[in-house]
Amino acid sequence: MSAFLQQFAERFADLDADRLDSLQNLYSEDIIFRDPLHQVEGLPSLTAYFAQLYANAQDIRYTFIGADEVAPGQGYLRWALRFRHPRLAAGRPVNLQGCSYLQWRERVYLHQDYFDAGALLYENIPVMGSAIRWLKGRLA
Repeated sequence: MSAFLQQFAERFADLDADRLDSLQNLYSEDIIFRDPLHQVEGLPSLTAYFAQLYANAQDIRYTFIGADEVAPGQGYLRWALRFRHPRLAAGRPVNLQGCSYLQWRERVYLHQDYFDAGALLYENIPVMGSAIRWLKGRLA
């Protein structure tokens, strides 16, 4: 793992609702953050996004599985996320795997997350989750 990706992963894993000011050490002012459900531009907007995330979910824990620097200032982090949300999976822990593509100079200016939005949301919503799990079982 590159030194930059290692340091980023360690700092990101330490984030919580009380340490959002450390986002300024990870991300540039003009950060573009995307995932399958959101696009956020600018550090103030990203800070607000994370504040909302940490206000609504509990026991958020990232485990970084690996990293690949593909070119100078570009790389991928593979991760597993475990959290609880009162409106997902009846408040039980939800596990999600994904990866993040990062571009950086001194700090990250592009962060693109890739994960299965269906595994995150649809499979963990009452009634709908049961139907999707049944359908996936029938298609397998």
